[in-house]
Amino acid sequence: MRSFGIAISVLFFLAGCAGADVGLAPSELICELMAEPGRTVITDSTPELGWVVNSDIKDDVQTAYQILVATSREKIEGNRADMWDSGMALSGESSNVEYSGKGLSANTSYLWKVRIWNKNGKISAYSEVQEFRTGVFGGKNRDWESWADRYPLVKRKVEPTDIVNKGAGHWFVDFGKAAYGTVELVLSSEVSGAEVEVHLGEKLSGEYTVDLSPPGTIRYRKATVRVKKGRHTYTVVIPPDKRNTGSRAIKMPADVGEVLPFRYCEIVGSPSVIDKSSIIQVAVNYYFDDGASHFESSDALLNSVWELCKYSIKATSFCGVYVDGDRERIAYEADAHINQLCHYGVDREYTMARFSHEYLIEHPTWPTEWILHSVLMAWNDYMYTGNAESIERYYDVLKAKSLIALARQDGLISVNTGLVTKDVLESIRFNGKLKDLVDWPPASFTKNGQYGERDHYVMGKVNTVVNAFHYRALVLMGRMAEVLGKTDDVKFFRERARLVRKSINEKLFDEERGVYVDAEGESHSALHANMFPLAFGLVDKEHVASVAKFIKSRGMACSVYGSQHLLDALYIAGEGDYALELMTAKHDRSWYNMMKAGSTVTLEAWDWKYKNNLDWNHAWGAAPADIIPRRLMGVMPLEAGFSKMVIKPSPGGLEKASADVPTIKGTVHVDFDASRPSRFVLNVSIPANTTAKVCMPAGDKKKQYVIVDGVRRSGVVDKGHVVFDNVGSGGHRFERVDH
Repeated sequence: MRSFGIAISVLFFLAGCAGADVGLAPSELICELMAEPGRTVITDSTPELGWVVNSDIKDDVQTAYQILVATSREKIEGNRADMWDSGMALSGESSNVEYSGKGLSANTSYLWKVRIWNKNGKISAYSEVQEFRTGVFGGKNRDWESWADRYPLVKRKVEPTDIVNKGAGHWFVDFGKAAYGTVELVLSSEVSGAEVEVHLGEKLSGEYTVDLSPPGTIRYRKATVRVKKGRHTYTVVIPPDKRNTGSRAIKMPADVGEVLPFRYCEIVGSPSVIDKSSIIQVAVNYYFDDGASHFESSDALLNSVWELCKYSIKATSFCGVYVDGDRERIAYEADAHINQLCHYGVDREYTMARFSHEYLIEHPTWPTEWILHSVLMAWNDYMYTGNAESIERYYDVLKAKSLIALARQDGLISVNTGLVTKDVLESIRFNGKLKDLVDWPPASFTKNGQYGERDHYVMGKVNTVVNAFHYRALVLMGRMAEVLGKTDDVKFFRERARLVRKSINEKLFDEERGVYVDAEGESHSALHANMFPLAFGLVDKEHVASVAKFIKSRGMACSVYGSQHLLDALYIAGEGDYALELMTAKHDRSWYNMMKAGSTVTLEAWDWKYKNNLDWNHAWGAAPADIIPRRLMGVMPLEAGFSKMVIKPSPGGLEKASADVPTIKGTVHVDFDASRPSRFVLNVSIPANTTAKVCMPAGDKKKQYVIVDGVRRSGVVDKGHVVFDNVGSGGHRFERVDH
């Protein structure tokens, strides 16, 4: 076998050397999942490297690579690798390639590049050079051992979109969008000592007037600047908030300073004119590539919803950890889960998600379902990156966080049966009391007690929502055990998942009505008791229609958090039309209502009346940033790291849509045209070195055929789609003709 491999290597080498031309160079290099590792330090002594394979040949794949790592630019540009020359490595892996050269030194800069051989043995040009810097190996970060390296925060300078003079020394400034940060002023004064008032806020109380007493915890803060004689630049110091700078809050780095989410600024008592040259917004966020994703459709409102949600992911990354907005600045698992999926949908960036997930493993919060969310986040991390380091490192904790210790004989779990012991809490890293949540807030939380986000859910001892999460965690733990080669655990989790599924469908499902009840022994059926089982694969095929019908009858009777799982459930049930209706609705439980209220970042709740202390800057309300690319356009990983993907658009009532979806293998383009009643056209562009399962929406006519790249073909019809498997890289056109 070894001699055969050597022979193949020689043949490929000769083929590459004999060619008069050179193939396209790899691009979009990453080190430890970072596109710009030089911005920070790498604390892994054997970092993983990756790249995007580029090719103008259809169905092309990488068959080999060569990595060079050197200590100087002169050496790397001269193709002299004094740290590592991998040689021609026969492998199709283009991400998570572990460094295997000489031992790296701490606090040192290195440079690397890569070239590849394609399916025909043609060699590519070398990639651009990427630099990475090592830090202290071992990953110590703050007061806990973090293994996920991340970027420092970015400061952006944002110019005003509008400036209005309201009187002598009184100016109103609009920056167009809310951002976390402060303002920088250039003021000229003839004397020293005068105080200038600076009012920063997210909301207006009238035309050109910052709301000084906004409802809930919509943000407003007053600061003062004491001017000096002459012309000087002043950075406004944001007074800290006791609640979001407390012991549990994520602290802002000292070199960044305190920030506030605001869009508007009023300046009172300015000694000089305020114009675009004298005021800027200094916005703070995590590393973000605005051009990594794109979406546009024939529905203008949906386009606005996408832009709102995409920007929300950028704006709310100001801590470098997924937090719950500005009121507490605390990381919560359910918030982070939605934030993670949305971040994957809008940027080719994975480090903030991993860091936040690993932080929450060590710093869990109180809701029962939130503990279970950690398992879901771990699986997402693996599927989107293809990197198993995190699930391997935290496997035992994740196993405990599936809450198998709380199961009774039939597999169902509860925190109300005396099984939550000190040992159980220690195993999940939690010090406190677990409590079922379902959704937040309940009606009792609002001032008038009239509105709530639980759809009158009956919180029984053995809760349907909690057990739906438990089932999903068991399924995913079984998959992670399989990835890690833990054979006994694979068997255990699969058998336990089957038991829990059987018990839920026997004891928590009302056969007569065809819907799930809220809890064991209860008769009430809330939206949540049905949307979570449907989203997590619990509903038997024969009951999907009745469960989906019930879900549709309840409308948006859940919070912005719940909407993530509601939309997921609807697309799984083939109810894309209704899911689109919800994303483009104009009632008060909608993204339209958030924009109508005046916010440029998604809200913590649909409206103030549904949560009296709501934030106007909360990423858990940004579900369409995930749902649009993953469900509506249908791009998601089928195998870890997008080694294979599925492209399964669900247009709903859209006539046209186009999207660029970032993946670790490169950008996936999808567009469709459903404007003609007898035809549906789907165009896809798949990166090299991966394949796709393309699911073309089937029509409702008995007679139809599909033309693929100009050739009439028949695919397998499955659940309303015509399936074409193992579609290779490059551009492909699918046209369904109904007649």
